[in-house]
Amino acid sequence: MKTDSTPPQNSNGTDPLERAIDGVGVSPGIAIGPAHVVENRLGDVPEYQIPTSSVKTEVARLRSAVAKARRQVEKLEAKATSLPKAIAEDLVLMLEAHAGMLTSSRIVGAAEKRIEERRINAEAAIQAVVHEVARTMAAVEDEYIASRVQDVREAGARIVRHLTEKPYQAFSKLPEGAIVIADELSPADTALMDPEKVSAFVTAVGGPESHTAIMARSLGIPAVLGAPSAPRSIASGATVIVDGEAGRIVVDPEPHTIADYKRKVEARDRLERQLARLRTLPAQTKDSTHIVLHANLELPREVEAADRAGAEGVGLLRTEFMFMNRVTLPTEDEQYETLREIVEGMAGRPVTIRTLDVGGEKLATALGDKIATSANPALGLRAIRFSLLEPKLFETQLAAILRAAAHGPVRILLPMISSVQQVRVVRKILNKVISRLKRRKVPLPETPPPLGVMIEVPGAALVADALAQASDFFAIGTNDLTMYTLAIDRGAEQVAGLYNPLHPAVLRLIQATVASARRNDIPVSICGEMAGEPRYAPVLLGMGVRELSMSARSIPRVKQRIRNIDVAPAARRAEAILDQSDEGRIAALLDDFNEGL
Repeated sequence: MKTDSTPPQNSNGTDPLERAIDGVGVSPGIAIGPAHVVENRLGDVPEYQIPTSSVKTEVARLRSAVAKARRQVEKLEAKATSLPKAIAEDLVLMLEAHAGMLTSSRIVGAAEKRIEERRINAEAAIQAVVHEVARTMAAVEDEYIASRVQDVREAGARIVRHLTEKPYQAFSKLPEGAIVIADELSPADTALMDPEKVSAFVTAVGGPESHTAIMARSLGIPAVLGAPSAPRSIASGATVIVDGEAGRIVVDPEPHTIADYKRKVEARDRLERQLARLRTLPAQTKDSTHIVLHANLELPREVEAADRAGAEGVGLLRTEFMFMNRVTLPTEDEQYETLREIVEGMAGRPVTIRTLDVGGEKLATALGDKIATSANPALGLRAIRFSLLEPKLFETQLAAILRAAAHGPVRILLPMISSVQQVRVVRKILNKVISRLKRRKVPLPETPPPLGVMIEVPGAALVADALAQASDFFAIGTNDLTMYTLAIDRGAEQVAGLYNPLHPAVLRLIQATVASARRNDIPVSICGEMAGEPRYAPVLLGMGVRELSMSARSIPRVKQRIRNIDVAPAARRAEAILDQSDEGRIAALLDDFNEGL
């Protein structure tokens, strides 16, 4: 975690008032305003023994608090309907997750059992269970699961708040332009903020994939999370600058610092206006080579952002959001309706739907004990391995995708493929599902959707020629490909610095995959983080990549870089880069090329 920093002392030797706190920037933008510090952490509740005769009464007290928490969530869901559609959809999704946790036997049932077995008070029981579940989830080497810890804590906090009868502090009476500073904010807190009053917020905990971060980006509120010292070191009323892109909070800024940040705001506004003008222009190099720019989608509401950015389609729709934080699995109809909305929202532009990429840890609530946990989830039962072991679940998802394909062009993408046999098995299952739907007289597209594979395992890249003959397209997932090639977990602080997509081994695997796709005349795209970073565009284009998929907000900047590139010089530079064995030399050659654009 980053630590506080202060500028050098003034010339008279006194400490300056201005100081900086670093955290994680999760929602871009800069805000300057008065701090409003919120005391919303419940803290440790006391634990005490209760007599055996009071156990039933204590369990009843817990159930009453849970019922009140559920009603509170229901009221928030009703209030959400008055919000803009995109925000309302996200908020309802999150509140449904909280409601599911309030009925989860893993939390409420475990707390009741703890009261009965240990004869302790309800507050202590629910807090202990929440801490235990949160620790288990945080230990999973998966960004999505780790980011869901906040949902568990929020569900527990609602229950404890009703047990202790501690009033909830709302944000309805904030001064205009206030910057909220808190230990923790729930997604509901964030979604119900008024952007006209709250100009930014800072929390002690949280990360870029948390629901709170997603909600901040939906509302366009600058936010910095993961700044543990902020709530205890910033006083209400103090002037604060929040830089949601750099992840920095400046407390009691000097006049010259305020002036500097105001200039940054003006420069950012100018850049955004310039990039917005690129929306209707093609992603075309200087020598007239067209590059297809697609958007990666995490949630349905991002369709609007993809459209605003000028995306030519969806290169990667992650379907995990339909399965997360549920007690039961989504039905075929539920999945179909969600996918149909996205396909129709793209208005004829292609949508590439990735099948479920999760393992037992992510679906424990819905699947119970169907899958055993793995000591190393990244190498265990996940993605296509899981789908093939759960054919009913897989067939249900394929049926929903096929039905959605009747409403617009769709491609099916299989994650974590490592052998040709896996693709062949999926084709058999797909044909079986098609036959079943035809017997039901369900509307389907005239021809089945193309079936593609993700190249994210080194073994898949090394047998890409064989995979190309069995599939219709490739999508290279550079995040996992880099991780598996270098045996590095970028979430592990001690080795994260070694994670480098410019490592020669990674680049050669990408090159081999692109070459195999071209030899077999199938499309190939990059859909990992490399695609959304303008710095990498020359080497990817130079290797022959003509399709990139990224977050919608990255599209304008990548398009801007593409429009300044000539493919022939980029190809020569890529060839020179691929001849190198030193990562530093590779970076230097790439950066030198970019500086000359």
